[in-house]
Amino acid sequence: MNFEYFTAKRIIDSKAYKSSVSAPIIKIGIAAIAIGMVVMMIAIATGIGLQQKIRDKVVAFNGHIMISKFGNNNSQESDGSISLNQEFYPEFKTVEGVDHIQGVATKFGIIRTETDFEAVIVKGVGTDFKWDYFQEFLVAGELPKYTDTYSEDVLISQYVANRLKLNLGDTIQTYFLREDYNKQPRIIPYKIVGIYNSGFQEFDKTYIISDIKHLQRLNKWKIGEEVGHFEVFVSNYDDLDQIQNAIYQNTPSELNTITVEQKFASIFEWINIFDKNIYGIIGIMILVAGINMITALLVLILERTQMIGILKALGSSNLGIRKIFLYNASYLIVLGLFWGNLIGLGILLAQKYFKLFPLNPDVYYVTEAPVYLSFGYMVALNIGTFIMCMLMLIVPSYIITKISPVKAIRFE
Repeated sequence: MNFEYFTAKRIIDSKAYKSSVSAPIIKIGIAAIAIGMVVMMIAIATGIGLQQKIRDKVVAFNGHIMISKFGNNNSQESDGSISLNQEFYPEFKTVEGVDHIQGVATKFGIIRTETDFEAVIVKGVGTDFKWDYFQEFLVAGELPKYTDTYSEDVLISQYVANRLKLNLGDTIQTYFLREDYNKQPRIIPYKIVGIYNSGFQEFDKTYIISDIKHLQRLNKWKIGEEVGHFEVFVSNYDDLDQIQNAIYQNTPSELNTITVEQKFASIFEWINIFDKNIYGIIGIMILVAGINMITALLVLILERTQMIGILKALGSSNLGIRKIFLYNASYLIVLGLFWGNLIGLGILLAQKYFKLFPLNPDVYYVTEAPVYLSFGYMVALNIGTFIMCMLMLIVPSYIITKISPVKAIRFE
């Protein structure tokens, strides 16, 4: 049996150890590890969760990559048409990693009621539209079902519905201005069949989803043959830039491609700051936990100075005695990690399923703190914390080499 491990285990299991002078300091060290682990787990889970949630909401309204004519990439309204008769539509087979492509169009409109009005962007979609994201956002009614025939069904946001006091089944008069402002605007009556709430107020107050054929008719495009732009969804977000470059190389020269990160640069720059915050929190927590463990180790050494002297007198090496105390410290770190994981995972699961901590959607674009749970980052966090704490304890353990056996045995 390993002598150092055996000795460390006997020290840990002894009753004197648990009622010694160092016991309160040891408990503080364990608590520091546990609290640090809880804070780090929450920082990573909510930070990554918030990044992914905001990203998914932006993607829901715009796709991962947009294919449009040059010059109108930043326009909220379709400026000219693109034929659906493209080699890359309805399936982008030449580029690997493309999950879905859809043709859409957008047009400014005004919803008018008897007492109020609201400016919106009507997003026209067809049978190829990817409804997966909006299924999650749906809070009332159902998603529209568009076929080859005209449909007046429309999906509006809860924000617009509350502003205009609208309910499911109501008919809304939507006004579209003509190029010649002297002419009367065109009016399309839409029937509300569904209400969504993405929590991203910047988009919720802007977009309503309708049948693209109405916008094709208003713009004098060929029905079912022309769209404003294409939205592309990718299977792996990490490959977004590479896929965007490949798509650009495989589309006609008059078309441009832009990623969602490029179009909404300010939003993605903001959420990328979360990474720096996470790294900062991890660094601070590990430092605090390490300092507490150093204190606990020094107290343990001081408390067992006589034992160190006796072991040296019996022929134990400095390295062997240091191993005893490092084994002891590793036990305390593991104990702290255990309780930290238990408490941290409990808090995160409670937030994930019971939404205990709400957020202001005007600031964070979500209504509650989202949680991202991954076995991979938890294992990495535990291993990294353990290694960093042990490395911080190596230098303080050198104090054992300075202890004289004669003086240590006489120490009281």
